[in-house]
Amino acid sequence: MSENEQSNALSQQEVLEGIRWNEAGLLPAVVQDADSLEVLMFAYMNKESLKLSLESGQTWFWSRSRGELWHKGGTSGNTQAIASIHYDCDSDTLLVKVVPEGPACHTGETSCFFRELPLSTPPAAGGAKTRQEAADSDRFAVLGELELVIAERETERPEGAYTTYLFDKGVDKILKKVGEEASETIIAAKNKDNAELRLEVSDLIYHLLVLLQERKLPLDEIMDELSARHERPRRD
Repeated sequence: MSENEQSNALSQQEVLEGIRWNEAGLLPAVVQDADSLEVLMFAYMNKESLKLSLESGQTWFWSRSRGELWHKGGTSGNTQAIASIHYDCDSDTLLVKVVPEGPACHTGETSCFFRELPLSTPPAAGGAKTRQEAADSDRFAVLGELELVIAERETERPEGAYTTYLFDKGVDKILKKVGEEASETIIAAKNKDNAELRLEVSDLIYHLLVLLQERKLPLDEIMDELSARHERPRRD
């Protein structure tokens, strides 16, 4: 049995008994959006807050400044539904993946990590991307940005937005639009009209991203699947 299989076979109580709390009885917890994988915040849990998190399905922390338990969103309404909790190889740090109900930061920002520290020197050569690598990684950056915007639309539901309309109507409406855009893409290709094909493929990709968000299937998992297929030995 592999280490991962052994870990999965452990009961919740066995895992909790193996947690390595620091000298103050606390455990660092990194909170990440389960859909976009954006890091939302960093906080600490003690045994009681972890127990409450597991029991309630929402995040609870220990406030070091106030010296008390803290239910995230208990006052603001910006709660975090727990999708999964992972612990690291040393059993001394938690990764909590959540479905947030509103922004994580008290400032109203989606993530607490919205300020960037300027670097005084260029990145080390060993970690720098080549120009081609940077170009390749940036080619599809818009897909990640669009995925985040769609996730925000689902959470915030701004009035009058087309994406809000789709989520309000539900999966059947979204599937209908995916089918329509796929058909229009086929027609544009058959007509050998690349200008029209560009527009229809763009519409199709957008509606597919909405569908993935509705199904809570991150785009990263699609990319992982494509990568795995690319790595498999060919049989033809």
